[in-house]
Amino acid sequence: MLPGILKGLATTAKTATRRAHTREYPDVAPELPPRSRGVIALLEENCTSCMLCARECPDWCIYIDSHKETIPATTEGGRDRQRNVLDDFSIDFSLCMYCGICIEVCPFDALFWSPQFEYAETDIRDLLHDKERLGGWMDTVPPPPALDERSAEPAEVAAVNKPARAPRGAGTTGTSGASGA
Repeated sequence: MLPGILKGLATTAKTATRRAHTREYPDVAPELPPRSRGVIALLEENCTSCMLCARECPDWCIYIDSHKETIPATTEGGRDRQRNVLDDFSIDFSLCMYCGICIEVCPFDALFWSPQFEYAETDIRDLLHDKERLGGWMDTVPPPPALDERSAEPAEVAAVNKPARAPRGAGTTGTSGASGA
């Protein structure tokens, strides 16, 4: 029994003499990992109101309103086009579980993770953030990490850099197919 007590006292003494790892948060900003997740930021210009993020959200915390706008034809004989115009884009962060599905399914890169985490509110109803507030966090989104130089070239880049194919029949002499004997 006595060796156990002495071992416990030695552990306590050793721990008491070590320096604390506590950060004084409000006074000293924490050092966050490079791609940490804080809040979702919106790049409004890229949003086409396709509603994929709202449909795939497991919590149904994304609200999108839009209207169609007609763009007149630019050439003679062309037809008018229609496009969606984003009226409202809101995320209710009191419901959001920060899973990132909305960011992954966005085909137009309109949603990003921002490391900003200081957006506490005194009233839960104030956690419904509109497109202006979500767009304000785009300044805090870090640039994507550089590609690994040993990785394969992305398919999009490879397709652009690929030489054009020669048209069929070019460069061949005679006819193709089996010759009769």
